[in-house]
Amino acid sequence: MAVSDHVNLEEFMAGVERRNPHQTEFIQAVREVAEDVFEFIEDKEKYHTAQILRRMAEPDRVVSFRVCWEDDNGHVRVQRGWRVQNNNSIGPYKGGLRFHPSVTESVLKFLAFEQTFKNSLTGLPMGGGKGGSNFNPKGKSDNEIMRFCQSFMTELYRHVGEDTDVPAGDIGVGAREIGYMFGQYKRITNRFTGILTGKGLEFGGSLVRTEATGYGAVYFLQNMLEHQGTSILGKTAVISGSGNVATHAAEKIIDFGGKVLTLSDSKGYIHDPDGIDQSKLDWIKELKNVRRGPISDYIIEYKGATYHEGEKPWGVVCDLALPCATQNELLGHHAALLIKNGCTGVCEGANMPTDLAGIKIFKEAGICYAPGKASNAGGVAVSGLEMSQNSARLSWTEADLQQQLRDIMKGIHDSCLEYGQKPDGTVDYVKGANIAGFVKVADAMIAFGVV
Repeated sequence: MAVSDHVNLEEFMAGVERRNPHQTEFIQAVREVAEDVFEFIEDKEKYHTAQILRRMAEPDRVVSFRVCWEDDNGHVRVQRGWRVQNNNSIGPYKGGLRFHPSVTESVLKFLAFEQTFKNSLTGLPMGGGKGGSNFNPKGKSDNEIMRFCQSFMTELYRHVGEDTDVPAGDIGVGAREIGYMFGQYKRITNRFTGILTGKGLEFGGSLVRTEATGYGAVYFLQNMLEHQGTSILGKTAVISGSGNVATHAAEKIIDFGGKVLTLSDSKGYIHDPDGIDQSKLDWIKELKNVRRGPISDYIIEYKGATYHEGEKPWGVVCDLALPCATQNELLGHHAALLIKNGCTGVCEGANMPTDLAGIKIFKEAGICYAPGKASNAGGVAVSGLEMSQNSARLSWTEADLQQQLRDIMKGIHDSCLEYGQKPDGTVDYVKGANIAGFVKVADAMIAFGVV
């Protein structure tokens, strides 16, 4: 007879911290989920007996490897690479690769843990994984990036496969890097298969993938607001970041009749009280993607804007806030300032951009607050659709993919309502997303037995 092992939340978290010392991002991600899941499973013995949450908080495997490459001056450089395969109970591991100096094992474990629930919410058969390196693409030549990507894939290729683990892009990994890695995988294995997503359209990529995370976040935001009887039309929005997610979130806010006031990069943010319209946004895309310049150049081109070096945009008065840059960029005091200034909706385009103190403030204020595992799932959703297209050796139209993206985000919103709606009619989207994502993965794990 199986033995149940009931522990309370703090005992569980003490164990997580003991097993993962100094991995603050991972511990934060586990706590954010556990706080909701513990209450849900309290009277559900099957989850206690099978130790499901304990098992979810332990990755299936963490692969670490050395990546050696040569820079343009002939110097040998050494970086560290990882692939965290967190859980494949509902499908192959799926999640991006991040190239950034801030990448550590803790960061990738938190991302892979979050990805498990996010992928579950999409309704597609994808498990959770994440990977990357502390390599910094900024300031590197195309040839240096190519050599690094080829060396990285020479180590990674043995751990991935179209039915095993399908990486994608993330911060620092765009179409250029995906192309170099896919080329190396093809050279090593002599196989042309859907091993990566986010590929170029010429070699198996999907339409809408570039826009999917930003667009999907705004579709989710619109679903939240419509549930409250309002919409994006006529509202002001502050957005952090100026990369793929941020610019496409801004694009869709503009499309829905909202007014975008800010964008940012790692050095500071720009504030344009006249609004960043589509023509200005196109200029920013060219600045960041082609010239790779700083966001501060915006105020040279558009004289009505101001630049705020070393600051976050959360003090700008707004109706809506979309953190779309990186983890823990919106802290408790930022959240309090947003609420004080009348913000009524926060939708995360990045992974875990709000810290636990900020989440608590948003939930207590009762505003529409969408956690990233729900609202930024659009990117991985279209990656999943790219996997399907690769398997079938076909390509769907943009209209088909846009509709499927809308449908998936609406489905995620409905799942959040199922588990997060309170008796008074308000919705705890964090609780709804955590429980909805948990149930599907947990039930699959129980079906497999003790593995």
